[in-house]
Amino acid sequence: MRAVYRIRNWREYDQALVRRGSLTVWVDQGALDAWHYQGPNQWGGQFVYSDAAIRCLLTLRAVSHLPLRATQGMAASIFELMGLDLDVPHYSTLSRRAAEVAVDLARRGKGPLHLVLDSTGLKVYGEGEWKVRKHGYSRRRTWRKLHLAIDAQTHEVQAVMVTEAGVDDAEMAEPLLKPIDREIAAAAGDGAYDKRKVYRVLEPRTGRILIPPRGNARIWKHGNTSGPPLARDENLRAIRRSGRNAWKRESGYHMRSLAETGVCRLKVIFGDHLASRRPERQATEGAIRGRALNIMTRLGMPQSVRVA
Repeated sequence: MRAVYRIRNWREYDQALVRRGSLTVWVDQGALDAWHYQGPNQWGGQFVYSDAAIRCLLTLRAVSHLPLRATQGMAASIFELMGLDLDVPHYSTLSRRAAEVAVDLARRGKGPLHLVLDSTGLKVYGEGEWKVRKHGYSRRRTWRKLHLAIDAQTHEVQAVMVTEAGVDDAEMAEPLLKPIDREIAAAAGDGAYDKRKVYRVLEPRTGRILIPPRGNARIWKHGNTSGPPLARDENLRAIRRSGRNAWKRESGYHMRSLAETGVCRLKVIFGDHLASRRPERQATEGAIRGRALNIMTRLGMPQSVRVA
């Protein structure tokens, strides 16, 4: 029988969805107070606008699905309506600073993490799905890969990176975990992460690794070998005893599906394209989307309970 869920806090969640469109959420007082650059002098031309100002406008651009020129115009109209005596960065300044601005993901969770890893593709160049279905693919279809680390309990994005489409998921496990300084209670990923380099990164951080071994997997460290057993080998032994489906239920592996939920939320809210063309700006754009998604998450999330 198919499970049925009901949202318990629909009124609060509905208000949170409405607040996502509020300009006061994305152009907050903290950014306005720190609008101009106050840091040390640099060689050559000096910064006029702070990183907070650049992040604010890039976030407004991502949430509103605007090109850089329209972002400049929208911010200027907002400041005019608010009666603020603040200049708006030129769109060329936004483009240039986007290549190097530091982006804080606005993470606020506490306690041990239940981390889930996943990746998805984002289109840079290329025709839409209708044209592909009608006339086939062209040579100019270009993709980037978005790598995510998400807290399964709070749904907050803990780390996000954008790479070339051919980069292996397992290769990005270490860079994703590097900025995470919290304790990791458990880490989960799909079969693409079933590689030694992933376990070498995860085992010092957590003893609970929920990655399904491949169908032809073999034990890496047998029982007569000195040292504690490997988490991957223990998962494989459990699968051999009770089956893969039973292991997934008993181990809690299905929390990995929350990574796919996070991917779906990102694509529904921000689209499946990258507006930037240069790799360094694409990395900033991916981080800005993760930051905006975390802010939306804190505004309110549905509380679903199973009723049947």
